[in-house]
Amino acid sequence: MVNRRIALFIILIGIVSVSAQDRKDTAAEAPRRYSVSTLPEFWTQMEDIFNDPSFSNANWGVLIQSLETGEYFYKRNEDKLFLPASSLKLFTTSAALNLLGPEYRFTTNIYKHGTIDGSLLKGDIIVQGRGDPTISGRFYGGDMLTVYELWADSLQNLGIEEIDGNIIGDDSEFDDRGLGEGWSWDDESYWYSAQSSAISFNDNCVNISVAVSRDKKNAKILVDPYTKYVVITNQVLVVPKDSTTDIDVFRDRGTNIITVSGTIKENSDTVRTFCTVNNPTQFAMVTLKHVLEMRGIKINGSSMVVGDLPRPVDYKDASLLFVNLSPPLREIIKVVNKNSQNFYAEQILKTIGLEAQHYGTVENGIESELDVFKDMGMNTDGMMLVDGSGLSRLDFVTPRQFVSLLNYMYKSRYFVPFFNSLPIAGEDGTMGTRLKGTRADGKIRAKTGYLTAVRSLCGYAMTAEDEPIAFAIIANNFNVPVKLAENLQDLVCLRLANFKRK
Repeated sequence: MVNRRIALFIILIGIVSVSAQDRKDTAAEAPRRYSVSTLPEFWTQMEDIFNDPSFSNANWGVLIQSLETGEYFYKRNEDKLFLPASSLKLFTTSAALNLLGPEYRFTTNIYKHGTIDGSLLKGDIIVQGRGDPTISGRFYGGDMLTVYELWADSLQNLGIEEIDGNIIGDDSEFDDRGLGEGWSWDDESYWYSAQSSAISFNDNCVNISVAVSRDKKNAKILVDPYTKYVVITNQVLVVPKDSTTDIDVFRDRGTNIITVSGTIKENSDTVRTFCTVNNPTQFAMVTLKHVLEMRGIKINGSSMVVGDLPRPVDYKDASLLFVNLSPPLREIIKVVNKNSQNFYAEQILKTIGLEAQHYGTVENGIESELDVFKDMGMNTDGMMLVDGSGLSRLDFVTPRQFVSLLNYMYKSRYFVPFFNSLPIAGEDGTMGTRLKGTRADGKIRAKTGYLTAVRSLCGYAMTAEDEPIAFAIIANNFNVPVKLAENLQDLVCLRLANFKRK
């Protein structure tokens, strides 16, 4: 246990630089009311915090435990079920580390069906997807087409300059349920509700840029990647410079007709946003075909999805050309947890199902996850999981189950990649602006969660004596501004960071 404590301390020290302000206890930074020396005193302060009258009609679920002694610093409704929101991603990413391993890489297999005659492929190119979420610009300096450009290089290195056939996307390793159970239909157009699919491109979204024309009378809209796959309806008005810029997107359900509406100030810089696409596999193949053609590879056929074919692809008659590998899982889960990326979480959940039960479905992924949690010694009674991201309002988890998970991962051989994936208070991710400049800056690693009337924070803290703490703080059913819930969570973190036993 001492070695684990030292390891955690080294990780924190290696990342966080302590400022002069943080090194000294000033009256403003560490008054007596923040520095407590006994657990009863700490417990009393927690009662004061969570009895805030602003939350009299809400529910708090809290569990705070020392990872060194096992003592509970505080409990409140710790065995009751709560909507976790995006804190649920801790379960998805920890299960992925345990089932797939931190070095796991998603594969996308590129096959040919037919024969090569000189520079002519007499047949099809088949892209067999296995859930890779990273075919985008996120890991390639912002250039979303890099992976496709590399595929074009590979085809040309094989001598292929013309394809007398189709570009076919095979997404049959996953089911075709792109949206999660219990997701709000109001959110379907927004990036955080992107559909999951065995083949994906650019997080299954298009990038949309809105700018003011030179004569300042009209709004111009550009789509990236350039594609005719989506149809844009421009309903954006240019307003005076003392007005407000407010851009919204809406995609008609089951189509790729996107309405961009709202206002943009006449002196505004370009506004950038995103919109999801329908049938993301088709979108990916349309874009791939365009890139190949721009690179000079002539394609005589169309871009297609395997579901549109009269029969499934027979890989016995196909030949593997090359394999695309994603970055390792340890880097991918940083995107999930630090940025709270829902699409990545859903891709990982279905991939767990694919690898464990040979078919990528949410149900298979959750069944495999629950086996892992039971092996951890977690009591999963009552736990309800329906997605991997926490976007659903049908997920229910107890604070004790969160802390049980955090305890297990703290002792696990996968602790370092798990810990490194969490947002750092005052430093990065969804915690980047919280607790900045306080004694808790850099001493809290925690996953945030947010839905309407839900705010959660679950993770690790280091006390003033570098004692490691696991905590879960979840608010449900409040009707006050979410900032008030954050303030109470931050106050608990600050008091943990200042806690001293001596």
